[in-house]
This record gives sequence, C-alpha cells and structure tokens, in this order.
Amino acid sequence: MTTAVVLRAIGLGDMLTGLPAMALLRQALPGWRLVAAAPGAYADVLTGAGLVDDVVPTAGLSDVSGLPWRPDLAVDLHGNGPASRAPLEALDPRRLIGFVRPGEPAAPDRSVWDDDEHEVARWGRLLAEQLPGVGPPPPVWTLLPPPEPVLPGATVVHPGAASGSRRWPAQRWSAVARALVADGHRVVVTGTPGEQALVDAVAGPSGAETATDLGVDRLFGLVAAARLVLSGDTGTAHVASAFGTPSVVLSGPVSPARWGPPARRRHRVLWPTADPGYRGDPHGRDVDPVLLRTTVDQVLACAREVSA
Repeated sequence: MTTAVVLRAIGLGDMLTGLPAMALLRQALPGWRLVAAAPGAYADVLTGAGLVDDVVPTAGLSDVSGLPWRPDLAVDLHGNGPASRAPLEALDPRRLIGFVRPGEPAAPDRSVWDDDEHEVARWGRLLAEQLPGVGPPPPVWTLLPPPEPVLPGATVVHPGAASGSRRWPAQRWSAVARALVADGHRVVVTGTPGEQALVDAVAGPSGAETATDLGVDRLFGLVAAARLVLSGDTGTAHVASAFGTPSVVLSGPVSPARWGPPARRRHRVLWPTADPGYRGDPHGRDVDPVLLRTTVDQVLACAREVSA
C-alpha cells in the first residue's frame, strides 16, 4: 500500500488548524495509508476523525525517525525550512512537499511561504499547489465527531498560555469570572496542572469551579458542550472553533488575520489595534501591549452578546 507521512509535531491549537489540510490529503489520496508524525496525545483525535490511519508519536523534530518503511510521500505541515524538512528527508521519501521561505531558491515540490497568510489557508494552499484536484479546505467544525459531554452548559474561562506575551492579566480574568457568575453563568476556569496557581487566582472567591486535569478528551467534551468559551490566543480557543462553540478570543500578540477563529457570528475577537502590520512576539515573557489594551468591560460586552 502506498504511504504518506505527514509531519505536524506541535501544540493543540496548531494540530487543530492543521486538520483541514489533513482532510484534503485524505480526499486527494484515496486508498493511501496516511501516517501522522504528531504528539501522541492527539493520536485518538486524528484517527478517530478518520483523517489518518496511524500516528507515530512525535514530541519534537528529533523524533521523526525509525519508520520501518520508506514513505512514498512526505508532507511537511510543520514549518518552512530545514529544521522540519531535514527529518523528513532522512526518511528518504520518494517525494517530499513543503514550503521554502521567500527569497530561497525555487525547488520542485515546494511552495513559497507567506507569513501574512492565515494558518488554515496556508496549508490548504500548499496542497492545492502540489497535488492535483485539491479544493479549498473544509471548515474545521465539520471534521471532528462529537465528544462525550462534560459539564454541559458551562462557561469556560481559560486564562493560561504557553508564553507570557499571550497571558492577559489574571486580575482581569478574575473580574470577568466574577461578573459572569453574578450573571448566572456556571463558570469553569481551566488550565494545565502547572497552571493551578493561576487558575485558583482567577477563580478566587467568585464561586467559579476549576479544572486542571482534563486531558484532551475531557477538554473537548467540556468545550463542545459549553455555553461559552473565553480564552486568549491558545489551544482552547481553537477547540471552540473546532466544535462551533460560541467564543470570545483575546488576540495578541499575533493578529487574528493569521491565527484567529473562523469568521462566524458565534465567535468574537478582540484585537485593539488599528495597525494592520503590527507583529508582537508570540514567545515573549511580558504581556503584549496590544493584548493589554483589551479591557474587562470589552470582554464582558462580547461575552454577554455571544451568550445571549
């Protein structure tokens, strides 16, 4: 059986924004065995949706090795340069498709990276340019089966993020949680086990519940069944997009034009800058200045509108 290996060894939000491209691959390669090199935590998501047949657990680019066969096709859905390309080249695929950076020499099976392109559109374009008959990416909210509901009707507040530049101040999140509890919402503040102190600080004495031990399946069940999700630009926001759950996303430092939710009335994005070329540091230690411009009143106004 002909085999394609797809590399997407990054976080939850990245994995979800890559699902439409994986669906395009499945459509473009009928009868092929599709193998994802991706974090093992997402294996059930990818196989359960029927997007791939197998997952090779891949925590980092150095893990892309040891396949017992030579793939017919390798697809770099991870990056735009040698860091992600080299591990796939080491598999000696018969064909490798991916991106080159602007200004790099043109090469067969390569498309040119556009840093201003939305993440979903970018990978769809790569496949459309490199594989015959590929159409536009399907909406992400059509791709995942419904999960088992967790706390149906809750309002999820997710204050954490991998970097400080994407973390809106905890005291502002706490004010939002208190106001929503007063409005009658069942608020659940979520985070990773390492964010317990942040989650407790946000929940405070408001009456909000906390959850830091969900795992991927229970997080999906919580978000999919939620009344509303409020989050910074992080994986939980993309889970809301994937299940069509009403959401309020506090963007920054990356423009929502590149990483935001789909343009649907059920999603609201706060991005308080008039500068279309603004670029903050998504890996910075300090809160992004554009994100800091977002106020508690703005978040509450959006939350009340979307959840009405």
